[in-house]
Amino acid sequence: MPVKPAENSSDDNLNNDKPLDFVRQIIADDVANGVSDGRVHTRFPPEPNGYLHIGHAKSICLNFGIASEYEQGKCNLRFDDTNPTKEDSHYVDAITADINWLGFVPEGDVKFASNYFEQMYQWATELITKGKAYVCQLNGEDTRMYRGSLTEKGKDSPYRNRSVDENLDLFKKMKSGAFENGTHTLRAKIDMGHDNMNMRDPVMYRLLNEAHYRTGDTWHIYPMYDWAHVLEDAIEGITHSICTLEFEDHRPLYDWYIDNIDGLHHPRQYEFARLNLAHTVLSKRKLLLLVEENKVKGWDDPRMPTISGMRRRGYSPESIRDFCKTIGVTKYNSKSDFKLLELCIRKDLNAYSPRVMGVIDPLKLVITNYPEDQEELFETAINPGDDTAGVRQLPFSKTLWIQRDDFMEDAPKKFFRLSVGREVRLRCAYFVTCTDVVKDDNGNIIEVHCTYDPATKGGDAPDGRKVKGTMHWVSAKHAVSATVNMYDHLFLAENPEAVDEGVDFVDTINPDSVKVLKECYIEAGISVQKPGYRCQFERLGYFCIDTESTADHLIMNHTISLREAKGKK
Repeated sequence: MPVKPAENSSDDNLNNDKPLDFVRQIIADDVANGVSDGRVHTRFPPEPNGYLHIGHAKSICLNFGIASEYEQGKCNLRFDDTNPTKEDSHYVDAITADINWLGFVPEGDVKFASNYFEQMYQWATELITKGKAYVCQLNGEDTRMYRGSLTEKGKDSPYRNRSVDENLDLFKKMKSGAFENGTHTLRAKIDMGHDNMNMRDPVMYRLLNEAHYRTGDTWHIYPMYDWAHVLEDAIEGITHSICTLEFEDHRPLYDWYIDNIDGLHHPRQYEFARLNLAHTVLSKRKLLLLVEENKVKGWDDPRMPTISGMRRRGYSPESIRDFCKTIGVTKYNSKSDFKLLELCIRKDLNAYSPRVMGVIDPLKLVITNYPEDQEELFETAINPGDDTAGVRQLPFSKTLWIQRDDFMEDAPKKFFRLSVGREVRLRCAYFVTCTDVVKDDNGNIIEVHCTYDPATKGGDAPDGRKVKGTMHWVSAKHAVSATVNMYDHLFLAENPEAVDEGVDFVDTINPDSVKVLKECYIEAGISVQKPGYRCQFERLGYFCIDTESTADHLIMNHTISLREAKGKK
């Protein structure tokens, strides 16, 4: 099966009892009617010129998910590496790793468009021989001018009626590198007056005297995406070529290419609406700009909508798959609310995240009547919702760290946490009562003094008295110090790709998208965990150990709050 078991769950989030979306319904009908001999063979065809983002995840889940729903279903991973100036093996490795992390296994070996360059060249030669392709020497500006517009038909290139022999000779010279970049192209001879501009003698090959990351200096011509894409599908026997709506107008061209080459398998193309997400940019070109201009700290910056960025921030593959399933597959463009993604993340992390005590804005609490050298261990569940997860031990001592906002010197009536003269529960441990505070020269509270009731060990009073406040804590003697990165939306604008005229999308970057907290304290058990470890800081939110964290310097990333903030849009 193309889908491997989901991490932490037997539910792969792909199959459900709801009515089929329109793509799945089409494929179900094709299988029932014996189209393509009832086969289902899809593909995911990224270009290795950047990292995958959440928009790609929707296509990945759709293509691999459909294949997994049929006993003999297959889904290829194929890299459309037809532009050597922008592509790199680094991107190939990153994309492959992201797909595997999402829980999907491609059919057979990874495929590459560059594997088919020679066959594509032979088919281009076939079209020239049939009089259906020609070498053109118009420059880029003239080519665009001759193409016309949506309201004005194009006009024929002066090179359109060259003889077959002349075109074959020129095309061979293009392949050998005899000409300079931009001086020649190979174009399909279709119809310069066609209503669909994609059919107005589209360019099939351009001259590009650049080394390719896989083929080296072998080629001096490289196929255009539209020419290569459909041929790759045909070569691999793809039955259903599923792509986004912007390729709908390209479908007649794909059909023309297939129909005019002898003996080719004919994939069927179906289009669906791409994923758009509020407060997010999903253009690889713009994401690359953010990286190159150091607006973010790389493709895997936890603020980025890339799969690697989301993984580093602590998102789980299950939550991303669940989000893609929840938004569904439609024919109309829309923008998904970021809160829906957050809902899917919380649902998964709440179910499977181990609980951890963490203090990210620390205030020292000293239990004045607790023995100086005494230490204790208290036990609590690793995950209260999972009886099989076991228990963890919390060391306790005289000096603790508590969250600063859990204390107020002059507390209002409805403040139920710690204040002078008030008794609260330290979770799993004891009842404590605040007696006084210590301040620095500026009047800032730096230490809270309390007394404890030994009879309340375990967090309950034998006399039945109740307290309204329960606080988390960590033992100062045993705590692990950490740097914690707190994240918010990278962009303030809900739609940063459609801001007001004269405003660049980078101008809407949120200056507070990350806050670095350097004096945080985490319970001791965190020290044995590795980068990528996801957990819930009790009462604070979900966090993940960062990839740059070391044994000597723990770094944790804030994934998401425990619940949506009140009033947040």
